[in-house]
Amino acid sequence: MSAVPEAAGGGAVRRRVYEYALVRVVPRIERGEQVNAGVIVYCQAAGFLAARCALDEGRLLALDPGADVAGVRRALEAVELVCRGGAHAGPAREEPAGRRFRWLTAPRSTIVQPGPIHSGLTADPAAELERLAAGLLG
Repeated sequence: MSAVPEAAGGGAVRRRVYEYALVRVVPRIERGEQVNAGVIVYCQAAGFLAARCALDEGRLLALDPGADVAGVRRALEAVELVCRGGAHAGPAREEPAGRRFRWLTAPRSTIVQPGPIHSGLTADPAAELERLAAGLLG
């Protein structure tokens, strides 16, 4: 059995290092409870940076009935916009993808915060984002 996967045409699939971090909602810091609400994937070799966010409003409100759901949704939208770059990314619009990823994953003690960074290998960072989102959000 080969350690390197093969493409449909019989050639080796080129896997690249990627990094990812969960985006968590921690409505009451003192209690330490959290809801996974997004995942950010960065692959420098592929020039890929994207996020998929999905807030389970019911879980959030179960942890804190007074949570600012609209504010949390705006913060999650901002994560996705910063990943995309361009005019809607605010001050980060001109920054390279790697710098935006590091900025998004820098530790902070706000209600919406990043988890630790993990890494892996993938031939398709976009598919990896979808796989991670399907398995870790919801």
